[in-house]
Amino acid sequence: MIAFPPCKINLGLHVLRKRPDGYHDLDTVFYPVPWTDVLEIIRADHFAFTASGEAIPGAERDNLCVRAYQLLSEDYDLPPVHIHLHKIIPTGAGLGGGSSDAAHTLRLLNRLFALTLSDVQLQRYAAALGSDCAFFIGDSPQRGQGRGEVLTPTDSVLKGKYLVLVKPAIHVSTAEAYRGVKPTEARPSVAEVLAQPLARWRETLVNDFERSVFETHPAIAALKQQMYDAGAVYAAMSGSGASVFGVFDEMPRAARYDPEARVWTGKV
Repeated sequence: MIAFPPCKINLGLHVLRKRPDGYHDLDTVFYPVPWTDVLEIIRADHFAFTASGEAIPGAERDNLCVRAYQLLSEDYDLPPVHIHLHKIIPTGAGLGGGSSDAAHTLRLLNRLFALTLSDVQLQRYAAALGSDCAFFIGDSPQRGQGRGEVLTPTDSVLKGKYLVLVKPAIHVSTAEAYRGVKPTEARPSVAEVLAQPLARWRETLVNDFERSVFETHPAIAALKQQMYDAGAVYAAMSGSGASVFGVFDEMPRAARYDPEARVWTGKV
């Protein structure tokens, strides 16, 4: 059984407050992008996880696909499987690729073994694996609140637009990004900002991580400006970086990016 886990971008990302559990309350819209990994799960004589494509950091036992299988196994007597992940989505990019792989592992296991888990039940399992994992149980834009796991369906505000998504050869530590953010609550919600015409987003739709990340990594700020220079209606960093995306009304003209950057272009 095969799935194609997509990545996501964040349309706006407000860090509202620090919580007693150490996490932060967020306000964002997760938007799916069809830049995908390839995930296959088949029955096997013994459990195995293999991978190809982009290098995946960390030990195999810590891979989110493995952890997703183990999490379901705590409640269901799952037979052994062979999970193979062909990694295409860049890691450490603010695109949620690992979270998507985990969520689609849950989805495939649910189908393969006819567990009849609802999306709500799958989201609960996914939320235990990571803050944005629950979003990938569905296939449409969702407003994320809480630490990202409280989801509300929202409009496909980018439908018909063109997207350029670039992951530069820069690593941004999530912990570093959070250290540079000053939580702020007194402002319009992301949903209110997205209700405005897209042409106004440049002045009003904010990713709170950009200020400190751009100070530390000016090349990422330059990449965002490059999107506007190429004609983007809106551009922003996704998540805590380092990926940057640009939204275009028409297919953008070819642009020169760092040869080491990963680039995806398509219609969403």
